[in-house]
Amino acid sequence: MSAVSQGISEKIEKALHVEDILEKKKILGEVLTMATEMLERNNITLIDNLEHSISARSVERIDHYARKALDSIFKIKNNRINDLNLARWKDYNEILTDSLWLMEKRDRAKGHDASYWGNFVPQIPRQLMLRYTRKGDWILDPFMGSGTSAIEAYKMERNAIGIDLNPAILSSAKSKIEAIREEDVHNVHICFHNGDSSRIDYDEILKEEGCQEIKLAILHPPYHDIIKFSDIEGDLSICPEQETFLEKIGIIAEKCNKVMSKDGHLALVIGDKYENGRWIPLGFLSMNEIMKKGFYLKSIIVKNYEETRGKRGSQELWRYRALVGGYYLFKHEYIFLFTKK
Repeated sequence: MSAVSQGISEKIEKALHVEDILEKKKILGEVLTMATEMLERNNITLIDNLEHSISARSVERIDHYARKALDSIFKIKNNRINDLNLARWKDYNEILTDSLWLMEKRDRAKGHDASYWGNFVPQIPRQLMLRYTRKGDWILDPFMGSGTSAIEAYKMERNAIGIDLNPAILSSAKSKIEAIREEDVHNVHICFHNGDSSRIDYDEILKEEGCQEIKLAILHPPYHDIIKFSDIEGDLSICPEQETFLEKIGIIAEKCNKVMSKDGHLALVIGDKYENGRWIPLGFLSMNEIMKKGFYLKSIIVKNYEETRGKRGSQELWRYRALVGGYYLFKHEYIFLFTKK
């Protein structure tokens, strides 16, 4: 506990032992000033309870909120899934809990860039790791790509295993992690494996890396054949048939299930597509495949985006095409969240 927090707790205790209501409120007002101006980390829960205490009319209610303010400093209420202290739940403004995520732009913080076609915004793995993992847990990304989830895992002190078909892009992702590690050292393990995620031996990988079980799997596959990523055999972006694509999504989900903890989660980040003038609900078709492989559906999140690399600088052209073709432009993708049965 910091010296400021210690001083605040001592003043609250003093207020609780004062009988005069005006004197109580005076002391708590001083505490509120300290909390607002001096705390290193803005404790919204503490400040909110102090404000309620000062505005209360009875000694009982004043003391009730004062004790809750004390709890926000000392009490720890959490679960096995994450590191959040639910005794201070109001402090987590950065955590999204609604099913519509409106993100203005892709995070370009250290290690991230938008040079790779089809990479996803770092905010997505960050949100998922905050909610469904703890420090030291293991993350699995069977479509590692440019390393977005690995970078976030490292920054958040989670271990991560990334698998990808393309050795060149894996090498690039590894270089990004090494660059970040030089400036900010965490005692976590980030590893990369080259191979087909639908065929590679997950048990062997976990054994090699000293991992007992996976807490969160994040799947961000190609949206079938919308963008061709490579000519490498096994690349889902060159699957000749949609049925083959969906079958492989199911195979990968089943492999994830077998190495996942009992309270593990799987997230599928995917969008739909148009084909021959028809909307193909690729996301929901993939969702159904995963539900066949030992998972329950927990949530469906819609993430809205304004501009993609493929449409950059051509918004008016795409609007014209939409008017001519009678369809609507994609401005969203899905995050399907599953729990293990």
